[in-house]
Amino acid sequence: MPDRLVMMIKLYDVDLEALVNDMNSSFESLYSTCSSVQSESVPLLQHNGQVHVHRNHHRSAPMPPHTHTSASELQHSPTSPKQRLRRSQPMHILAVRRLQEEEQQLRTSSLPAIPNPFPELSGSPVLSPGSLPPCQPSGTYIINIFSEDGMGKVVEIPADMTARDLCQLLVYKSHCVDDNSWALVEHHPLLGLERCLEDHELVVQVQASMTSEGRFLFRKNYAKYEFFRNPLNFFPEHMVAWCQETNGAIPPSQLLQNFLNSSSCPEIQGFLYVKEMGRKSWKKLYVFLRRSGLYFSTKGTSKEPRHLQLLADLEDSNVFTVTTGKKLHSAPTDYEFCIKPNKRTELKELRMLCTEDEQSRTSWMTAFRLFKYGIVLYQNYKIPQQRKTLSHFSTPVRSVSENSLVAMDFSGRIGRVIDNPLEAQSAAMEEGYAWRKRSQRMNILGSPSPLHPCLLSSVIHRTQLWFHGRITREESHRMIHQQGQVDGLFLLRDSQSNPKAFVLTLCHHQKIKHFQILPCEEDGQIFFSLDDGSTKFTDLIQLVEFYQLNRGVLPCKLKHPCTLVAL
Repeated sequence: MPDRLVMMIKLYDVDLEALVNDMNSSFESLYSTCSSVQSESVPLLQHNGQVHVHRNHHRSAPMPPHTHTSASELQHSPTSPKQRLRRSQPMHILAVRRLQEEEQQLRTSSLPAIPNPFPELSGSPVLSPGSLPPCQPSGTYIINIFSEDGMGKVVEIPADMTARDLCQLLVYKSHCVDDNSWALVEHHPLLGLERCLEDHELVVQVQASMTSEGRFLFRKNYAKYEFFRNPLNFFPEHMVAWCQETNGAIPPSQLLQNFLNSSSCPEIQGFLYVKEMGRKSWKKLYVFLRRSGLYFSTKGTSKEPRHLQLLADLEDSNVFTVTTGKKLHSAPTDYEFCIKPNKRTELKELRMLCTEDEQSRTSWMTAFRLFKYGIVLYQNYKIPQQRKTLSHFSTPVRSVSENSLVAMDFSGRIGRVIDNPLEAQSAAMEEGYAWRKRSQRMNILGSPSPLHPCLLSSVIHRTQLWFHGRITREESHRMIHQQGQVDGLFLLRDSQSNPKAFVLTLCHHQKIKHFQILPCEEDGQIFFSLDDGSTKFTDLIQLVEFYQLNRGVLPCKLKHPCTLVAL
């Protein structure tokens, strides 16, 4: 092999050692020339002591074979030094970054200057592009909304629409009475979870964190801000503690202010049943809810930091009511709730909790919302009371059909609108008396009208929102639970035991009670009574209107009708 190599060298008559020396000298000359032009260029890369040359793949003319180029020939090349640098040498990374920064400065300098509305905060009268807030999602999105009967409606909304604005839109489209008690509910049927969206939450963002089986429900929720109306009914004294030292007990009147004040340190404490992650067993633990999270004590009721372990974080989670606790999770009681992360999670990732009664569950869930949102919840509560104009549209307080009704007088040749309220009321009373006389006269003559008083009193209530027909006792309980379980929440339904009677279902102190409405006959006319005939009413509408003004034999007045809406 060496003999063959020597023969090839002699055959081509080339001095190999001289060729290598000439190539090294040409490379050194080229590098010195490039260094004088570009001060930040890097030398040829070396690896394992060997010189690696960046080959040029875009030469203008190929080099003739078996020839070499000297350093003097390279220096007198017709190409400029910058071109040689571009062909042979990579630029230094610092130079590339500097060029990118200069290009970015040129871009931003071409933009118009934006005046800073708060120069005292940043010290600059003009906002820089880096100080501008991130862009909010734009465009429109398709949202599916379902009612209690399973019927759905497709709504196209902007990306920045809140839950309150969407509820106002649905109220307007469904011709409902706007009493500021409608809510948008996030419902997960497979997990058995649901929660009411806060009024300030963006619907599009909530939908992005939901699974494919999740859906939005449109329903009433009278208990959404019940804490601000009756704060003293929520947290017993043994349930609230304060981390800082206080001189004596905190007055109950300051309970609301202390929860909303971010500088205070309230703490909710008590025993809860906690489901072990990945298991079906439950443990009864002493739990503490603070602004920093939910903790449990590993040693009795100790509050020492070394005995506390984190159960769940409040920042990136939401609290849900569990509707199928005993069936799906083998919960020890019916009053289960859970803390779910704000992402698409599985059943094993949920933190399941359980209380002894409904009052305790309501208190824990309310405290979670107060610690998470604070003063924002109070602002959401005050906005409807201040009658502020909503950002996307305005909606009437009454329904569209009610606003279109006016009092008319057709006694003359031409009908006229009655503008005087007193005249309109007296005209309505006269019309009512005349209608009763006509119906009685028709009854005496033996030709009862289709709107006979006895027939009318038995069917007129079916047009009311608070009447729900032949639903079961369990269904009435479910509807009361879903709409808040506040005092005075009620509905009427047909009796299952007596086909001629009705049942009033009423919530008082978070307990549901049932009162039977029996028909009674007097002088050939049918009346309805709750108290065995002591107080009689010609129809159920009169009965409801009476007990909305008077408590009578009921534990409280009728305040909030349990209503379903068809979208």
